[in-house]
Amino acid sequence: NIFTQQPSYFSDLDETLPTVLQVFNNILRKCGLQCEGASAEPQKLEEKVNVTPGNMPLQELKDIVLYLCDTCTTLWAFLDVFPLACQTFQKHEFCYRLASFYELAIPELESAIKKRHYEDNSVFADLWRRISHSRKKMIEAFHILINQVCLQPILE
Repeated sequence: NIFTQQPSYFSDLDETLPTVLQVFNNILRKCGLQCEGASAEPQKLEEKVNVTPGNMPLQELKDIVLYLCDTCTTLWAFLDVFPLACQTFQKHEFCYRLASFYELAIPELESAIKKRHYEDNSVFADLWRRISHSRKKMIEAFHILINQVCLQPILE
């Protein structure tokens, strides 16, 4: 793979991971949720905090779910084909951050999707399929990380 051909890509990955983590922070912020220690950015005074997945416009909820689905699928695919990257992910406390994000965001998003009234039931079906897929890929990525960082060293 490309990392064996160009070992300096590991430092590129190391520099890129804060941006990946920022994706999860952005989703939490858009949903009006907080993640302890997730962001050093101060909150803007004029920023409205009362937006939740349950009361945001449907298009915004769809955008967040699509963004999350794309991010989780890409993250899982990368770790699946290149598990050696797990050490770099762990340096950024990725397992902790992913678990915190999951705990804060997924129940809120699922609840909002279930409780919302839809004119077209296919919209509900699509959102539910995508949030379920996102949840599954987050869990699978977490398993890859735990396997590579914790279990493989013990087995070797």
